[in-house]
Amino acid sequence: MPSLQQSNTGDSLSPHSYRIGEAAELSGVSAKMIRHYESLRLIPKASRTSSDYRVYSDKDVHALKFIRRARDLGFSIKEIAMLLGLWRNQRRASAEVKQMALQHVAELDEKIEQMKSIRATLAELASHCHGDHRPECPILDDLSEQH
Repeated sequence: MPSLQQSNTGDSLSPHSYRIGEAAELSGVSAKMIRHYESLRLIPKASRTSSDYRVYSDKDVHALKFIRRARDLGFSIKEIAMLLGLWRNQRRASAEVKQMALQHVAELDEKIEQMKSIRATLAELASHCHGDHRPECPILDDLSEQH
């Protein structure tokens, strides 16, 4: 939803300019994170109204949606910066993007295997714990061992 032509501060905004709260609502990224992404230069520095309010364009909101989706998929800030660069480069080779995605899939597979191992260990420890009034507990015994 575009901002009104005249903000309540008297600043004129174009029909496709958004103050930070509006950009946050449209993109699904909090105002705090928008400022953070701006400080990291993932999005360009916002233009300002005469009252010093940040103003974002449709292009900025689109980039914020891109960032949010990449974060949802678990990409790091560094990876997102690289993906944004590739996205903005119309002469990019899709092979680079695919390679990044496949590398991320491999990292996720590794994390999944680690989580499965952790889960199995905890389930095994819990199965040996009586969980009653006795003080003996194999879970605490395991945690106290030096591994």
